[in-house]
Amino acid sequence: MILAVTGITGHTGGYFLQELIRNGFDGTLRVLVRETSDTRALDASGLQVEKVVGDIHNPDDLFRLVSGADSVLHIAGIRDTLPLMAAIEKAGVKGHIVLVHTTGIYSRFRMASGEYKEIEQALQAYIDKGYNITILRPTMIFGDLCDRNIHKFIRMVDTLPVMPQVRFGRARIQPVNARDLGRAYYQCVMKEKLPELDYVVSGSRELTLRELCSLIGIYLGKKTRFVNVSTPAVVGCMWCVKELSGGKIDYVEKALRLGEDRVFSHAAAARDFGFEPEPFDVGLKREVEEYLHAKH
Repeated sequence: MILAVTGITGHTGGYFLQELIRNGFDGTLRVLVRETSDTRALDASGLQVEKVVGDIHNPDDLFRLVSGADSVLHIAGIRDTLPLMAAIEKAGVKGHIVLVHTTGIYSRFRMASGEYKEIEQALQAYIDKGYNITILRPTMIFGDLCDRNIHKFIRMVDTLPVMPQVRFGRARIQPVNARDLGRAYYQCVMKEKLPELDYVVSGSRELTLRELCSLIGIYLGKKTRFVNVSTPAVVGCMWCVKELSGGKIDYVEKALRLGEDRVFSHAAAARDFGFEPEPFDVGLKREVEEYLHAKH
């Protein structure tokens, strides 16, 4: 079996690699990596690894990645899905194609969901052609100091005298641990076919942003104080940051969604490929402990 993977050196890609090692994957793992990518974990994996050194934005490199592959796992991001599918069509890949997208597509804010919806509307053409596609939709991803979500909340609770909250922190979230996602990717891609087109992969339970920050405070050993701020004020600040950074720092979408409920069931994933996330509090406490260890 040749398994072609994008995003293997990223946050959740590393946990997927651990799952391959743990389960004794005996096929060829073909991965797309940049010249500057840190591939030490791949080199030490003991797996049969074939590196395609290139750029995900280069159609020829994508074709080299998927040519002759039996299955494809796309972790690198929804914005690269359509070029990858074009390469898959050109290469004549017939096996299971697993695409890691986002629950952001369900956002009520056009600015947050519009681009994702357009991509998936275009993807429908490949679905209509009969390609064996499964879409995975993670919720907010956390798990260690590499995450770009809860790590920021931990740092804010630790350093700010008061914690700003949109909608008084009532927005509900259901974060999923990167370790659980690595396992979900493995469980999914090892299936020849799944009965549903798409699956949400969410955390073990829902909680409010206020509860999240209070828990972080408990694990940090400090009392968390809150102040309410309006959504327009936060979004306006993020627009200023984006403009001042020349577009390099773009948290506008994240700001928009701070006051939005982001709770989704993973019941279908549990039923069809055995997805079972660890208790949220266990993962959060571990991440806070990693933060404190790195700090000292």
